[in-house]
Amino acid sequence: MQHVKCVFFFLKPIVLHMEGQIWSMARSLKLTSFQAYKLRVTHVYQLKQHSILVSVGQDEPGINPLVKVWNMDKRDSGNPLCTRIFPAIPGNKPTEVSCLSVHENLNFMAIGFTDGSVVLTKGDITRDRHSKTLTLHEGSSPITGLAFRQAGKVTHLFVATLEKVQCYTLSVKEYPRVELDTHGCALHCSALTDPSQDSQFIVAGDECVYLYQPDERGPCFAFEGHKLLAHWHRGYLLLLTRDTKSPNKPEFASRETSPTEKQILTVYDLDNKFIAYSAAFDDIIDVLAEWGSFYVLTRDGKMYVLQEKDTQTKLEMLFKKNLFVMAINLAKSQHLDSDGLSEIFRQYGDHLYIKGDHDGAIQQYIRTIGKLEPSYVIRKFLDAQRIHNLTAYLQALHRQSLANADHTTLLLNCYTKLKDSSKLEEFIKSSESEVHFDVETAIRVLRQAGYHSHAVFLAEKHAHHEWYLKIQLEDLKNYQEALRYIGRLPFEQAESNMKRYGKTLMHHVPDGTTLLLKGLCTDYQPRRDSADRDSLERAPGNKASSEMFIPIFANNPRELRAFLEHMIEVDPLSSQGVYDTLLELRLQDWAHEQDVEKKKVLQEAALSLLKSDNTVFDKALVLCQMHNFKEGVLYLYEKGKLYQQIMHYHMQNEEYGQVVEACKRYGEQEACLWEQALGYFARKEEDCKPYISEVLQHIERHNLMPPLLVVQTLAHNSTATLSVIKDYLINKLQRESQQIEDDERKIGQYQQETTQLRSEIQELRTSAKIFQKTKCSMCNSPLELPSVHFLCGHSFHQHCFESYAESEAECPTCTPENRKVMDMLRAQDQKRDLHDHFARQLRCSNDGFSVVADYFGRGVFNKLTMITDPPGGKTGAGGLEADLQRDLLMHTKRNA
Repeated sequence: MQHVKCVFFFLKPIVLHMEGQIWSMARSLKLTSFQAYKLRVTHVYQLKQHSILVSVGQDEPGINPLVKVWNMDKRDSGNPLCTRIFPAIPGNKPTEVSCLSVHENLNFMAIGFTDGSVVLTKGDITRDRHSKTLTLHEGSSPITGLAFRQAGKVTHLFVATLEKVQCYTLSVKEYPRVELDTHGCALHCSALTDPSQDSQFIVAGDECVYLYQPDERGPCFAFEGHKLLAHWHRGYLLLLTRDTKSPNKPEFASRETSPTEKQILTVYDLDNKFIAYSAAFDDIIDVLAEWGSFYVLTRDGKMYVLQEKDTQTKLEMLFKKNLFVMAINLAKSQHLDSDGLSEIFRQYGDHLYIKGDHDGAIQQYIRTIGKLEPSYVIRKFLDAQRIHNLTAYLQALHRQSLANADHTTLLLNCYTKLKDSSKLEEFIKSSESEVHFDVETAIRVLRQAGYHSHAVFLAEKHAHHEWYLKIQLEDLKNYQEALRYIGRLPFEQAESNMKRYGKTLMHHVPDGTTLLLKGLCTDYQPRRDSADRDSLERAPGNKASSEMFIPIFANNPRELRAFLEHMIEVDPLSSQGVYDTLLELRLQDWAHEQDVEKKKVLQEAALSLLKSDNTVFDKALVLCQMHNFKEGVLYLYEKGKLYQQIMHYHMQNEEYGQVVEACKRYGEQEACLWEQALGYFARKEEDCKPYISEVLQHIERHNLMPPLLVVQTLAHNSTATLSVIKDYLINKLQRESQQIEDDERKIGQYQQETTQLRSEIQELRTSAKIFQKTKCSMCNSPLELPSVHFLCGHSFHQHCFESYAESEAECPTCTPENRKVMDMLRAQDQKRDLHDHFARQLRCSNDGFSVVADYFGRGVFNKLTMITDPPGGKTGAGGLEADLQRDLLMHTKRNA
């Protein structure tokens, strides 16, 4: 027990005079008294939870002690109310009282006597009628101590004599007794601890202080000296001992001392195991504990107060003496917060560090984790010679999950510097619930330090797929393992990692990579072990876009072809990019193939892709043109209705027969093909008379070109003689003559009809019109008045005319025909005006093409369809427009 005189200090002594009365002192130190007994007061017991005072004294000479119970809250003539008085005599034998104890629930009171008897009062101790008294204990040794202990519903009474320590159980009938020890203590040398110490019974002998439970003896503490008084208050044990080297055997009245002997008052802190206070006094009467302080009464009429210092003052004094362990224990007993404890640990660690005890210092610093900044400790142990201490601190930091990425990096570097593979494996192979570090940082540090196997283990365990693959591919060059790992990943991770590492894997393991990509782009299922495959149901598969993986096969056309063919076979609705790429591959094979039979097979394969309608037209056309794939080019031209391009393709290849054939096949869709074919053959110096004759026949048959334009076109060909176009011109002139005759006949007919119409008009104007119609021209019913008659000869009922007529001035029957005539006249006027205006502009302009382009842009030459046109637009205004276009074409060519 270390002596630390730092817990209590003195206040100014207070003089008290107590004689024949009971004195009470308030917290303000104000004294009051009342006359309790006529002669003297021997014992007083103040309850802590009630304003009840129990006293033992004498009103008459002799051995006749009386017990009085006082209610301090009630008054009787200015004094406290005495609620009960009864004699304290066991078995009607006059005996002096040695000690007194009252239970806080006011249901038990025990009185000990010098003859060894204990009288127990059970029931309400404040009333005579509600309690009964019995002799609980008898013996030959004087009673020196009594104490009640309450634990739940069980009540115990400790009884101490000079020779024994016993315990009674009062909550059980017949009050069973347990003998706890065969030695006792002197008077006033026993006490009961507070509930924080489990309410143990303290017995202070001359050599030791014993603590007792109701059924056994507890720990003991060796305190030398003859004990005069024992007291317990708030975790402190107060002992009053006689200052002598050779203590006598304890007797009942052992507190008497000679004038030359000093009394030593010592306050012990049993939890922290140090002496809180110790001082010598002259003849102490008693020590009281109240209001958090000890009050020491001496025989010379003085009272000293011992007040406890605050916790911070205690700690500062302990720090000055470097008693850090004691300071820590004290702080814990005082329930100091974690911040305060952490500061003590820090100071203790600093003290040990200065002394050179680095192992001890690091243990204290570990206890500051969570409160003290880790950098404060790390800086102290960065020296290479102290790397073991630094490692221990960093390990503790990670165990408490308070380490950041830098701490993880530093700890792993410590492991690698120490080459402590066992510790390193233990650190990284901890279970999932024990991971106290940033896994990604650990992987990065291990990789940099060359511990690739450890880094791979950590990455695989914690599903850091990118790090696992990066180490396998870049450091370990284990491409097959990386491919196997990707095949076990969920769809999203497998897809993203194949995008990232697909080219590398394709370069080193092309077959396996191609196989994985086939599965990834069709119905992907992560690969599992056989046990997993049996226990788990097949989940719905995912499918990646095959087009995005095509760049991976940049240098592997064989694998790419296999991949693409697999895709279109499994999924005919694959993206157009897949078909375009496969088409390019097949065209490349076709272009480089020398064997005729194989080349034909490849040609059919390429054409099948084009005919599948899954390729992009523009891309496919470019590919076919690049590889000079004639069948494909012609198919695409025809598919895109590019008939002129088909004919130009044949023209470029000088395939005369194919040119004429193209005109025959597509001439109905584009009539200009025949004109272009004629111009093409006209520019050829070879003998193309058969082809020119055939073209002219079609032009003549369908009246596609004016004769003058045909002559001008063939005028540039030296081989095209007059005999080539003689038949054409003769036939053309004959048709023109026939057309002229037909026109003249129609003119005569129209003139005759016009004369007749004019005579009818004149007749209508000059003579009366007789209406002889008997039936309605609308409903064909007999006419009835009122009726409506028109000069055209049609008659109508009034109600029929009003129902069907669109205008009052027009005949409903003749209106449609009249409108046709009027529309034709307006159209002819517009065409006539438009033709004249256009011809005038064309003659005056220096750039005839700009005038023509302007009229085309305004839609002038678009065919105007009128309701009067017959199907096909071969006559009327349509013929007029065709003639206008031919005249325009001829005029434009002449200007050119």
